[in-house]
Amino acid sequence: MKNLDFLTENLIAHRGFFNSQKGIPENSIMAFQRAIENNYSIELDVHLLKDGNVIVFHDNCLLRMTGLNKLVKDCDYEEIKKLHLLNTTQKIPLLQEVLNLVKGKVAILIELKYDVKVGLLEKEVLKILKQYTGKYAIQSFNPQSLFWLKKHASQIPRGQLSGAFENSKMCKIKKYLLKNLFFNRVTKPDFIAYDVKSIDKILPRLKKSQIILGWTVRDKQTYGKYVKICNNLICENFHFL
Repeated sequence: MKNLDFLTENLIAHRGFFNSQKGIPENSIMAFQRAIENNYSIELDVHLLKDGNVIVFHDNCLLRMTGLNKLVKDCDYEEIKKLHLLNTTQKIPLLQEVLNLVKGKVAILIELKYDVKVGLLEKEVLKILKQYTGKYAIQSFNPQSLFWLKKHASQIPRGQLSGAFENSKMCKIKKYLLKNLFFNRVTKPDFIAYDVKSIDKILPRLKKSQIILGWTVRDKQTYGKYVKICNNLICENFHFL
């Protein structure tokens, strides 16, 4: 029986406790250090580089955060380590660097970004996590990724990310299946992380015994409503608390 209590013990800082206006970029070492200091769990995103390194970064393209218009999957670490996040001194960290910083002080929620074939990123992440003794869980929007983890690392807590996908270009059938968590009967996730903007419609279909995380909370009104509905919340900036 998996112990999932760590998922609900502390609020979860979305991409770390970042504040771009104060020069603390998302998914940066500085943002993660700030989360640790405030005793927030950490949500972060990981990508696989073409040389096999795993970096902590959200977008599929580097443009928004670094100014370089290139896909992450087409880069190697030699290129990545030269870049700066939002014109700060902060650089894109390796997953291993973040684990070395956290050292179990707070829980980590790792989102797998799926711009490569399922199994490639998962394998490399598991290699990195093998020696890590802190508390962590893995989540993804891609049910195939969760199914892979179910087969190869069932002991690791895994979560299905979802929402209404209102701005997505995916076909209507796929969108319907994903937002209604159709694949859960096969992937058997340990928890659900759902977009608070559309969670009300799906709540009646969720198991009352299952842990529900709401994302992403950015204001006091949303926090006040969904802190009573969800088991925990993934938040940004926390200025409303």
